[in-house]
Amino acid sequence: MLETAAGTLRMLAEPTRLHLLWQLAQGPQSVTELTAAAGVPRTVVSQHLAKLRLSGLVDTRKDGRRVIYSLHDGHLVRLIRETFNHADHRITGEPTHS
Repeated sequence: MLETAAGTLRMLAEPTRLHLLWQLAQGPQSVTELTAAAGVPRTVVSQHLAKLRLSGLVDTRKDGRRVIYSLHDGHLVRLIRETFNHADHRITGEPTHS
C-alpha cells in the first residue's frame, strides 16, 4: 500500500501533471482543452497524459475522433482539491483547520 500511495504522490509531484490533474478535477476534457489550459505544447501534454493513464490516475474514452480524459475516481478528485487547498493556505497564511 505504501508503494502505491508513493507512486500516486510521485505523479502529483510534477507541476505540469499536477496542473493537468487540477483541470481534470473540474471535469472531463480533451487534449485540445488541456493544452490550452496548461499553456504548454500539445506533445508535452500528451506525454504527461500517457504517464497519468499508465499509472491508472486518468481514464480515457473516445468521442468521435477526440479522446476525452477524466480522473479515475472521486478519491483522486478530493486529493487534488485538498492539495490545492493546502497550497492556498500556505501561500495566503490562512489559518489551518482540521
